[in-house]
Amino acid sequence: MERESDYLYKIVLVGDVNVGKTYMLMRYIHGEIPKDVHNTIGVEFATQKIQLKDGGTVKAQIWDTAGQEKYKAIIRAHFRRAAGALVVYDITNESSYNNVQNWVQELKENADDDVVIMLVGTKLDIVLKNRTRRKVAKEEAKLFAEKNKMLFEETSSVQNHRVSDC
Repeated sequence: MERESDYLYKIVLVGDVNVGKTYMLMRYIHGEIPKDVHNTIGVEFATQKIQLKDGGTVKAQIWDTAGQEKYKAIIRAHFRRAAGALVVYDITNESSYNNVQNWVQELKENADDDVVIMLVGTKLDIVLKNRTRRKVAKEEAKLFAEKNKMLFEETSSVQNHRVSDC
């Protein structure tokens, strides 16, 4: 009997409400963005098998967490045993970026010490259409990520730009 995958990794998506966590997840898993959008209540998750170059397989279990303050106590428990975390903010919403430090702190307090964290700016498509919509400088976010030993990327789920790189 063949095993389903060689490795299982838990990845959590965290960030304020409406920054695009669910869009990222749906684009990555299903290859499209959802037609009906709803705020995540608590935690939802999906899985994706990834074929490695050496022939092995990895199963990524991706947990989409609610961004509302009232769910923070619930989602903290889901940070444990996560191999990775994407801290997501909206590059057109300065407030969502200002809360990134709080999300990073929540991860440091509740996730395992070896969790790999990536800072992800979303909604790049909006800025590419109208540069004045950008409220968070890419250089500022990249520097924050470097100072905090995090990976960094800007994405667009609408245009499927760099989503799978995260």
